[in-house]
Amino acid sequence: MKLSDIIVTDAIVPDLKAGTRDEAIDELVASLAESGGIAKAKVDTVIEAIKAREAQATTGIGKGVSLPHAKLKGIKKPIATIGRSGSGIDFASLDSKPVYSVILLLSSPDSPDEHLQAMEAIFKHVQRDIFRKFLRQSETKEAIIDLIHEADELG
Repeated sequence: MKLSDIIVTDAIVPDLKAGTRDEAIDELVASLAESGGIAKAKVDTVIEAIKAREAQATTGIGKGVSLPHAKLKGIKKPIATIGRSGSGIDFASLDSKPVYSVILLLSSPDSPDEHLQAMEAIFKHVQRDIFRKFLRQSETKEAIIDLIHEADELG
């Protein structure tokens, strides 16, 4: 599975306005709804599920990255979006540092394999210093989309 298979490019937010973890989640879910990635009627349910997951354990994995995610009925295939914060957001990360790149993933509880494949595709790239660096520096939706395609080509 490639990043471009799961990222809803129209929902990418290159300049998150959010100052908190919850605001970032709200903003990215709203962007997914605006882009048609999820039904607007599902926004509150999706936000609730992601925040419930976040309450179990932080998805701030360190090195400036957070991967909030949830499994929800009605999601046909894994979908994700990316938000970039210029100032950083406190996500209670494992390394206690601010998060600059938020990759929000939604998948179906009926397809655990697809969820794992999507998480693997994301982890593979965010573990690379160069990917994280370029993602943090990408100030436009187009730059982030280009980075996703380059990352997919590199494998």
